[in-house]
Amino acid sequence: MMANNMALKVWVVAATMALLLLFAAGAAAGLLGVGVGAEEDGGGDGAGLELGGSPDYGDALTKAILFFEGQRSGRLPANQRATWREDSALTDGREENVNLTGGYYDAGDNVKFGYPMAFTVTLLGWSAVEYRDAVAAVGQLSNLREAIRWGADFLLRAHTSPTTLYTQIGDGNADHQCWERPEDMDTPRTLYKITRDSPGSEAAAEAAAALAAAYMALKDDDGGDAAAFASRLLAASRSLFDFANNFRGSFQSSCPFYCSYSGFQDELLWASAWLYRATRDAKYLDFLSNNQGSSNPVNEFSWDNKYAGAQMLAAQEYLGGKTDLARYKANLDSFVCALMPNSGNVQIRTTPGGLLFTRDSVNLQYATTATLVLSIYSKVLKSSGSGGVSCSAATFSPDQISSFAASQVDYILGKNPLSMSYMVGFSTKFPRRIHHRGASIPSIKVLSRKVTCKEGFSSWFPTNDPNPNIHVGAIVGGPDGNDQFSDNRGDSSHSEPATYINAAFVGACAAAMGQKQVVKLEVPVDNLASMASSY
Repeated sequence: MMANNMALKVWVVAATMALLLLFAAGAAAGLLGVGVGAEEDGGGDGAGLELGGSPDYGDALTKAILFFEGQRSGRLPANQRATWREDSALTDGREENVNLTGGYYDAGDNVKFGYPMAFTVTLLGWSAVEYRDAVAAVGQLSNLREAIRWGADFLLRAHTSPTTLYTQIGDGNADHQCWERPEDMDTPRTLYKITRDSPGSEAAAEAAAALAAAYMALKDDDGGDAAAFASRLLAASRSLFDFANNFRGSFQSSCPFYCSYSGFQDELLWASAWLYRATRDAKYLDFLSNNQGSSNPVNEFSWDNKYAGAQMLAAQEYLGGKTDLARYKANLDSFVCALMPNSGNVQIRTTPGGLLFTRDSVNLQYATTATLVLSIYSKVLKSSGSGGVSCSAATFSPDQISSFAASQVDYILGKNPLSMSYMVGFSTKFPRRIHHRGASIPSIKVLSRKVTCKEGFSSWFPTNDPNPNIHVGAIVGGPDGNDQFSDNRGDSSHSEPATYINAAFVGACAAAMGQKQVVKLEVPVDNLASMASSY
């Protein structure tokens, strides 16, 4: 019987390796399908499901990262894959003799908002740090690192002195009065910045967090200038933290578009946590310890409110032995209880179809960030052997938390009442009329003449036709509280994508992929049939 069991275990290992190879091959095939051809034919790839009914996470992860190439500003590289885009905003910063080209347009408009762009870079860096192997397994680590570097490089250029950070390029009000491609943009490229006399601690601290996370993600890259670039990232991160902390003041430059409502203490905690992780410098740990009284339970994690992220990083240190950070762990447990259904402490309801629903305005930004934190926390709890999270009506194991997080990813990818993928180009049913200027007007490579501000609004914005450019990977604001979605270009609250939605989704999707693809190599004989049926 022992010999038979050994033979069966060997068979399981061989079968498992074959399945993993098939998965890798499928991911590679998915990668080959997201270039020019996929964008030209609509980007769909069948039902978007793997064997067993789960979404094709490898394909979704690939496309989520590809999205950032469609959001690029500046001079595009030769290997640009979102081929409907061209160079844009090549003179940004010229009026003050600084180079502020590059970076990302944050959503469906043509403004570069530094505050949410920095949050995007932080989330991408976090995803790369926590899920490096999963991202690498589908051949996307280099593309993810390039997405991080594109944003981080802009933040470095925007930090022109120890007490100066450019936080916005473009007049938001003027931009929103026009509907034109980035390549045709002729609205004012007004510059906004924070200084020691006009501070914005939220923006400076978020940029510090972003560059520390980027350093962590890029420091072991084997590119030609990787070591030197990583060194610049870390030095700038330290400088920005000092700027944010020593010249405290609330950020108001981007209002009315990206006003800070939560204050700057959350960003200071978030940045210090990232810098401690990157440097192990005791002064950042001391900052976390001495200021944990400002940490309180929250029920959202967003471009404005970073408390849950700071609590996650600090709780990770607590579980690693830094026991004086206990308050952060308690606050993070409260965050979990606020989200998990039937916890007895629910503050964020789920829709009838099961989606976390914070508010009816770009709700998927909150669902994806919450999912990322839940995914990472479940992983950390499991690896530390610390048990689960106890709420008033239930105790949740790490597996239960990660399963709920994966259900949010599945919902976004089509396992919802409408069978609608909220990622453009994933599966066969996805939003076709997203609120996005560049995607909704024919590519400058197709319609080479200038499309003016007013022509865009009269000829392209109001049409019911699908967008001519498939912005592969873009995740829109999502359905309403009753799981309904109208696919209406004019409904920016539900049909507009944003970089920070995708950035959080990258890590959440990688986590779901890891959860669903892990196969135990030693499976009891009685479970062989059930294992086989799961594929």
